[in-house]
Amino acid sequence: MDDRYLNLTEVEALARRAHEGQVDKNGHPYAEHIAAVAGGTAARGGSEAQIAAGWLHDSVEDDRLSREWLAGAALPEETKAIVDALTRRPEEPVEEYTARILATPGALLVKRADLAHNSDPVRLAALPPATAERLAAKYARMRELLGLTGAL
Repeated sequence: MDDRYLNLTEVEALARRAHEGQVDKNGHPYAEHIAAVAGGTAARGGSEAQIAAGWLHDSVEDDRLSREWLAGAALPEETKAIVDALTRRPEEPVEEYTARILATPGALLVKRADLAHNSDPVRLAALPPATAERLAAKYARMRELLGLTGAL
């Protein structure tokens, strides 16, 4: 990224601050999830813009940062578009959500990293069985709609 934009270290720090105090379904610091998604995006060959989106992918959806903040942030338009695409709207049908991801360049790679971490059998096994089954089915449906039938 160029000097007009936050660098990845700054994006990471911002994302970690935004999710400070938040925990995932297992009670772990939410920063572990966003770090895994950013790292998974990088491991899949993602660009700096995509890795930045990995750090920020849940920040607007979880009401940690506003849509207005995102619009004015010192981030490349590609990063903003990916974060926006990955922000599921209230009451939005999953089909509309996945169509937006597929229509946004770079978003599918970040979503693959997100799904890979969310679907991690070790993470799912730590949840109550009914919750793990519900989430596994949810993630399988998401992979199907996104055309991700192979490895994540």
